[in-house]
Formats: sequence, structure tokens, C-alpha cells
Amino acid sequence: MSALFREAFGDDEGITVTKASGRVNLIGEHTDYNDGYVMPVPLDMHVWVAGRSREDDLVRVYAADYGEWAEFDLKAMEYDVEHLWVNYPQGVAWALADSGHELLGADFAVSGDVPIGAGLSSSAALEVASVRMFRELSGLRLDPVEVAYTGKRAENAFVGVKSGIMDQFVASLGAPGRALFIDCRTDEYRCIPLPVGAQVIVVDTTVKRELASSAYNERRAQCEEGVRMLSENMDGVSALRDVSSEDLERLGASLPDLILRRCRHVVEENTRVLDAVKALETGDAARLGKLMGASHESLRTDYEVSSDELDALVDAAREIPGTLGARMTGAGFGGCTVNLVKEENVEFFSDRIKESYMKSTGLNAIVYRV
Repeated sequence: MSALFREAFGDDEGITVTKASGRVNLIGEHTDYNDGYVMPVPLDMHVWVAGRSREDDLVRVYAADYGEWAEFDLKAMEYDVEHLWVNYPQGVAWALADSGHELLGADFAVSGDVPIGAGLSSSAALEVASVRMFRELSGLRLDPVEVAYTGKRAENAFVGVKSGIMDQFVASLGAPGRALFIDCRTDEYRCIPLPVGAQVIVVDTTVKRELASSAYNERRAQCEEGVRMLSENMDGVSALRDVSSEDLERLGASLPDLILRRCRHVVEENTRVLDAVKALETGDAARLGKLMGASHESLRTDYEVSSDELDALVDAAREIPGTLGARMTGAGFGGCTVNLVKEENVEFFSDRIKESYMKSTGLNAIVYRV
């Protein structure tokens, strides 16, 4: 990053470097913004920010992965429609300033190896790395949970994507080689070792998630409508976290079919996450794999956020010896699948999944190991 900063700004005297990891979600999809449970895993892929303070209120940013420059004034921050990527660090600055923090101007050079648009949370990694940079340069006192929530507020209120807390939380608090179980209502979390003898494998469809942002906000609105309707017949319902499968059995007939299916996915997915925690704690990789498969079917049929390419990867993975579980991960409509594979079958899996995907779609899949 020193060399990149020198290339962009002429010298690297006095720079600071921060980073944050991407993530893959093992199980618990579209539950975080419903006050539910999630269990992501940090990736050994990062977004780095090299930065140095300035004596004015300007923030200049060079994004090496785009080969683009952008800048914003800390005293007059406005959404940048020409350089969408800069709205993530700018949104972070806005969130910090709006919370009363005094920020120094800065020069940033940004680069990373988290694939962009693959559903592996490059945006949250950029947000968290940017929060960390502003914290270092401006001498702010922010704990890791505050760092995560600053990134979330930037994405929700400035960028305009109504995401939950999962991505920023794991970027700020995740530990390599461990799943991070998060209660998105209470912020309680704990790291849980991944199963011995199994490997988490990410497979990228290489299809960008063109519909994900609008569909994400639409699904969130549908969940909120389900909460509103269910609360008319139930006490104490402020989110789908408060609804059980038995409640849906009892009251489901009062909901439109579409709303019922959206709610059913979230309610049952929360149960699957809690069951997955037990499976990890007892080392039951086979059980975890079955829960992952059930999660994908729910996302495909009830939440309707899968795609032909994601389904092709999941269906192919299920036919490969040594695959314990497979599911789409992320917002959907493209991006990646997450797979649990026996360690001795990883090489075979990697070769076969790429062959099968090419045969069924004509596209090249990219395989990453966690």
C-alpha cells in the first residue's frame, strides 16, 4: 500500500494503513435486518486503505481497482452520482460527523482483493477499513461494535441500501478460521471453530448482482408488512425475530401468499441458524450441511432471491462426492455459493464444480477457499 500511495500522492511519508475483510455467510440469509441470527465467516481477502491527514477539510480518494479519483468536502458532503464507490468512505465520514466527531481532511489510496459485486461484502470491508482510517487519523474513540454500526449507518442512510448489521459486524469483529454467530437484536456474538475435516469453499457465479439492491429493499419492505399484519393478532411483535413457526401455522391464512412465504423463510432460517450453532459446537458437519441445503431451498422458493446460475452451482455441488452442504450466499440474484466440503475432496470438488458449471451455463466459475 505504501507503493500505491506514493504512486497516487507522490510520497508515503506519515501514512497509516488499515484493512477489513470480506465475508461469506455460512447460514442465516436475510435475517439480520429482521433482528434475527446470522453466522458469517471472514475471508482471507481484504480491502486496504492507506491514508494521511491533511490541513483542510478535503478528502481525496484514489481507488486503484477502478483507476479513478474522487474527492469530497467534509463540510459539504453530497452523494456522488458519478463515482458510486466513493459514497462508502464518504458515507462513513458523514455518519461520523453527524454523530459529533471532528474529522480531519485526508488523502486515501484504496485497493483490495475482495471481488466486487460477488456478494462477498466488499462494500462493508471498504466501510470498516474507512472507519478505522478516520479513527486513526482523527484520534477518535470507537470500539469494534461502534465501528460496525458506523459502517451500517453509512450504507443505510447515505448509500441508500437498507442492509442489516451482519456484513459490517464480521468485517469488524470476525476471526480467521471461525464462524461468527451474531444475535442481530442484542449484538451478542461469539466465535465458533469451523468443523474439523471440512473446508468452506466459495464458488463465484461471476454474474454481477444487478437486481440485488432494489430487490433487497423490496424484500425488507415485505418483511415489515408481514410484521405489521401479524402484530394485529399477536402481542409483542416488532420484527420477524418475535414470530415462531407455530405462529405462522396459526396465523398464516391471514397473510397474502407472497408475504407469508417471505415471513416463513425468515422465521425458519432463524431456527436453522440456531441448529447450525449446535451442529458446529458438537462437530456435526453433516448436520450443518443439511441445514445449508434447506436454507438454499427456502431462499429459492420462499424468498425468491436465487438465480439460474446459483441454482446450477448448488445442484452441481450436491452431486459431487464429499460435498456436505451447498447454498447461495449474500443478497442473491448472482454472486456466490458457499459449500461445505470434506477436506480430502476439495481438489476434486474444485475441478468438478467448474466443469459442471461451464457445461450447464457456458460460464467460468471461480473457486475460493476460506
